[in-house]
Order: sequence, then C-alpha cells, then structure tokens
Amino acid sequence: MVAEADLLAQLKDSNTQSEAFEILVNTYKQRLYWHIRSIVLNHDDADDVLQNTFIKVFRNINGFKGDSKLYSWMYRIATNESLSFLKAKSKKQGINSEVLQNQMLANLQADVYFEGDEIQLKLQKAIASLPEKQRLVFNMKYFQELKYEEISEILETTVGGLKASYHLAVKKLEAYLTDD
Repeated sequence: MVAEADLLAQLKDSNTQSEAFEILVNTYKQRLYWHIRSIVLNHDDADDVLQNTFIKVFRNINGFKGDSKLYSWMYRIATNESLSFLKAKSKKQGINSEVLQNQMLANLQADVYFEGDEIQLKLQKAIASLPEKQRLVFNMKYFQELKYEEISEILETTVGGLKASYHLAVKKLEAYLTDD
C-alpha cells in the first residue's frame, strides 16, 4: 500500500493523478460505501452518493491541506454528501426527514442487498430512531470501529462531545430494543 503522503503527492501531480486516484478509489471505496450506506440505508442511493463523494474528492484534492488524515477528510465529504442527499430527497418528495427515515426503513426489508435477519432489521429501526448526530457517532464507533479521535476529525467536534453522544445513543438503543 502506498503511504498517504506519497499518494497525496501523486494525486496533486497531473502526471500521476489518474493512477493515484484509481489507487485511492480501490483503497477506500468499500469503507466509504458502508459508511454512506449506514446513513442512506439504500444500496442504489449509497452507490450514487459514493460516486458523488469521489467526484468531490477528485475536484478538491488540490485544496486538501493535510490538517487531518486523507481518509478523515474523505469521510467528512461522504458524511456531508450523504446528509445533503437525504435533505434533497426529503425536499423533493415534500416530506420531513423523519418521514423519509421511516420510508427508508420500510424499504430496507425489501432491499435485495439487505442481508439482515429480523434482529438486524430491529437494530436498524432502533438506530434510525436516534437523532442524526447520535446515529452518525454510533455507526462510526460501533460498526466501523473508528476511534473517537478519528470521528472527531470527520465530524469536526470534540472527543468529549462524541463520547457523550455515543453513550446517549447506546442508552436509547438499549431502551428501544428491550421495550418489547
């Protein structure tokens, strides 16, 4: 694997940019896909948002200053693209984000790419019931196993705030899942 500093230099050099971008896509596409998928829930939507994310990364790579890790920067773009996509989708359909979230959950069971059983579907419903920030933090910490410091770079917030959000999310999920 190419070191991040070398890859970044290659991405900013017009002679090596195409090959470097291919390496970048192949290195991060799966992780970014699942991050996006945890937000938009739908496979086709996740593919669209992933493509938009890589387009933004490609267009803005020269503006990347290296204040954070490259993948943290890309995760931030993917997160913002996902949230923007959902806002646009709810606006286009003339519904609020909560109604859209409920529709997406209802469609999740019918999604041929969703391989979960009844328990996983219930967990997804519980996660969807969380406020946006808690949902993002929970998914990044629990499913993607990111460290608080990494999530802090991606969401541009404090580690302390993230720990509080994660703790609250876990408590709400426990309450939701044991409320039967």
